[in-house]
Amino acid sequence: MAVRTSLARFPVDPEAQESCGVPWGVAVTPFSPGDEHGIYPAYGHDGQLLPRCESCWGYFNTYCELEQWAWTCALCGSLNGLPSHAIQRYSQSQPCPEMSSSFIDLEIPAEESAKAFQARPVYVAAVDLASSEEFLELIKSSLLAALEGLGPGSLFGLVTFSYKIGLYDVQGPIPVVKNVFIPPESDSRLPINLEDVMPLLSFLAPVETCKDRIIAALDTLKTATSWERNTAATQGLDGVFFGGRGFGTAMDSLISYLSSEYGNTFALARVFAFLSGPPDYGTGQLDTRRYGEQYASRREDADMALLPEQTPFYKDLASIAVQAGVCVDLFAITNEYTDLASLKFLSIESGGSLFLYSSTDDSTLPQDMYRMLSRPYAFGCVLRLRTSSEFKLGRSYGHFFPDPQYENVQHIICCDSFATYAYDFEFVNSSGFSRHTEPPVLQIAFQYSIVVPTDETFDSISNSSASVDPETVFRPKFSLQRRLRIRTIQYSTAGGINEIYDSVDPETVLSILVHKVILASIEQGVREGRLLLHDWLVILTAQYNDAYKLAHYDNGSSVSRVDISFSQCPQLQSIPRLVFAFLRNPLLRFHEEGVHPDYRIYLQCLFSALDPRSLHLAIYPLLTSYATPDKQAYPRHSLSRAALITSGSPIFFLDAFTNLIVYYSPTADPSLPFPPPHDCLLRSTINNLKQERSITPKLAIIHGGHEDSSAFENYLIEEQDVDGTGTASAMGFVSFLDEITQGVSEYIK
Repeated sequence: MAVRTSLARFPVDPEAQESCGVPWGVAVTPFSPGDEHGIYPAYGHDGQLLPRCESCWGYFNTYCELEQWAWTCALCGSLNGLPSHAIQRYSQSQPCPEMSSSFIDLEIPAEESAKAFQARPVYVAAVDLASSEEFLELIKSSLLAALEGLGPGSLFGLVTFSYKIGLYDVQGPIPVVKNVFIPPESDSRLPINLEDVMPLLSFLAPVETCKDRIIAALDTLKTATSWERNTAATQGLDGVFFGGRGFGTAMDSLISYLSSEYGNTFALARVFAFLSGPPDYGTGQLDTRRYGEQYASRREDADMALLPEQTPFYKDLASIAVQAGVCVDLFAITNEYTDLASLKFLSIESGGSLFLYSSTDDSTLPQDMYRMLSRPYAFGCVLRLRTSSEFKLGRSYGHFFPDPQYENVQHIICCDSFATYAYDFEFVNSSGFSRHTEPPVLQIAFQYSIVVPTDETFDSISNSSASVDPETVFRPKFSLQRRLRIRTIQYSTAGGINEIYDSVDPETVLSILVHKVILASIEQGVREGRLLLHDWLVILTAQYNDAYKLAHYDNGSSVSRVDISFSQCPQLQSIPRLVFAFLRNPLLRFHEEGVHPDYRIYLQCLFSALDPRSLHLAIYPLLTSYATPDKQAYPRHSLSRAALITSGSPIFFLDAFTNLIVYYSPTADPSLPFPPPHDCLLRSTINNLKQERSITPKLAIIHGGHEDSSAFENYLIEEQDVDGTGTASAMGFVSFLDEITQGVSEYIK
């Protein structure tokens, strides 16, 4: 569980928080195997016996004062009696995990109904047949990669959708598909339940025994012909004909289908939904005509109109998926407007991910599928943050489903080691942390389930002549294990604003800012999001100059000099560049600059799930240089053409999180090997980065002067403007700093 705060030393009261101008919050990666320093938790058992405070329900931890018969809660200060089992536990010579570490991971006994049979993870591929042959070929290769990544004991189901839903039975000698037609009306449900079309246990096939038949079924997938789709198509919204992609009806029916066996056949079901265009048929169809030239006549703001969802259908469906234990990962492979603003809720609120690929030609979907399924993940998660009594949680950000009853409790159906959530803090009252109170404490509790190997072997049919229950035959050598992970952290407070600034973590500040700006953009439009970010930097700079008494005045009122580079505070010096880069990011560029609305939504979903370090790379990429493929020259450069010229290095490597670019300067010595050899330092660095990423980055190797270098040069943003005109400026970053300086001068006046 990695936890990074924006301020390592907390402000002492609301006045100090307000005057520093820095967001006060935290970024949490709950299923990270270690903490932010790579330290692993102390493991143990009997998590259900861990004492809890009777007042705030916080868990006992190393910061609590322990007496012979009682303990004092480190969060609220309440005195609690110790039950007899705890007295015996804490009197032993061998310390238990909660006595030896503030970061613990404890097993919780599974419920009586949690059999090994339930531990079988279920995966269902939902494939769009209202698509192209190229789309289907990509999906087939991706599902083949997925099958290689699935662990033993997995159950797999294949469903297709267009103007009908197809369920595949692959447990027999020949794959069989049964179809049910989707009513064309936008408010109609299927005339028959999918369970009546095919029993769920016939649909879900054990991968270890049916893999070849699953592959055979994939080979039978064919696109719905234009004649079929036109025949099935009907008049949709405003009398316009649509083409038969009944995605909404298919997902609604599939989630209901799976929910009948939640807790009986499976503890988690993951649906991989592959979409080649917008849902335009049946329930949940979307009107994609809102993206186009109509804004000129309707006087609508495209940056505002295309960000909110146009229907609550998919958000409502996400809540049903959460209750059914179903996580939906949505893969959109299209450059057609698909209205991901409406569709995104189905994935992000159910604990899934949203992926967008503009083309089938260079898609990394097969690699992403394998990467996703081959890494560990937790499911059925509950995340809760508690604070000491002087402060509290403000807003929560991330891909979760908020508990409808309990405040500050989030449900996460599926959580991998990269998933990150952000929170900001606020004081309970004006007194803040007085000198006589204990240091502020934050406690994070993460309860989750995982599938673990067991020593149990498959039941042998040959040892018994009696009839065998099919559930017994397919029982895997895995079991469900429930765990409780707790991290308790004690912080110090800052004696003054200088100490606050010296404790700033710029990457976590950026993470919280990105969440706030995304929210503002959705609610009020991109322009408002840009203004929020711009004004925040102006205020921060003004408050910093005021704190350090750096602003110079002429004639008593006119400001002649402002320290825009934060020269007195190294922790703040990267902030202006991060804000400048964020304003240049497609997430905050205007519609008229050619930013596709679905790409903007994809970036929203991607950025709001990244840890602070990854988000930093996605906003402001890391540019390093090499003297040779085996020798690094400089570890970091600014993103400017001037940096390329002044460094004199022949090779540059840019890490933009989703893209990796090796660039050979036009003046590089011709004797340098191109492309870099596979056994060199640069290649080793690239391979390591690929392995540790949550998604597969694309690699480009460019020889400047011999081929198009625009893919690399587009990242050199410091000579580009941020005013939304789209025109290049020789003084992009410098002009931006001048603009902030002017804003600070006006703010100080």
